[in-house]
Amino acid sequence: MDLKGYFKKVRELEEQFPGKDVLVISRATPDGGKEGVATLAPKRLACQLIVDGKARAASDAEAAAYEKEQAARRSQAVEEEMASRVHVQIVTDRESRRAKSGEAAKD
Repeated sequence: MDLKGYFKKVRELEEQFPGKDVLVISRATPDGGKEGVATLAPKRLACQLIVDGKARAASDAEAAAYEKEQAARRSQAVEEEMASRVHVQIVTDRESRRAKSGEAAKD
């Protein structure tokens, strides 16, 4: 394997992508890689995967769909976090007796 040529291809590919992360879509590989899995990877690693033939760069439509899916997952995680929180209210003995007797609480 020509390592100089390999890393030259990786560097050239890196120059084509702005930012520090690249969305890649996996390809089926003989060692068990699944086709079509979207992954946001650091630029260097993404370029190595592309040069190795294990992934390809995502299209604009795929990137938009990925961002939409991630936003939905974040929203769902926040909702689940809020639902799992325990709400506690401290009630004094006096307030408890007032509630039982039907009296309005006085501030």
